[in-house]
Amino acid sequence: MNITILAVGKLKEKYLRQGVDEYLKRLSGYAKMEMAEVPDEKAPEHLSEREAEQVKEREGKRLLAKIGADAYVIALAIDGKMKTSEEFAAHLDALATRGKSRIIFVIGGSLGLSRAVLARADERLSFSKMTFPHQLMRLILLEQIYRAFKINRGEPYHK
Repeated sequence: MNITILAVGKLKEKYLRQGVDEYLKRLSGYAKMEMAEVPDEKAPEHLSEREAEQVKEREGKRLLAKIGADAYVIALAIDGKMKTSEEFAAHLDALATRGKSRIIFVIGGSLGLSRAVLARADERLSFSKMTFPHQLMRLILLEQIYRAFKINRGEPYHK
């Protein structure tokens, strides 16, 4: 399975980079993992709704340029479907069984994802009704992917 985490913005914090690197190393025995980033749009702190949509559209175009036609796209969105870790594991397993070998998880910038990216997504996934920093979501997502592989293989880790 080929899994890409496609995100807006650079991962700047050292502790997050270390965590991401650790989970990428752990996942290397289970799947071909890739982290891809597109630049975030520079924007002032306070934006009108229209300006915020324009920022998301520009970031969305960059994201869509990195998504191939053959990819199964899972957008991380607060309005997405929530799953338990076991349900998430079963879903990844089912995708692999159905021949979806190229999966791209998309994480938007601080304003979220554009309508075009959400429309391209095959599904939307939410980790909580709470809002998390988009940079932290990379680490949380990697941990859950790792947990899913461990669950699916019956290996110790899952509690």
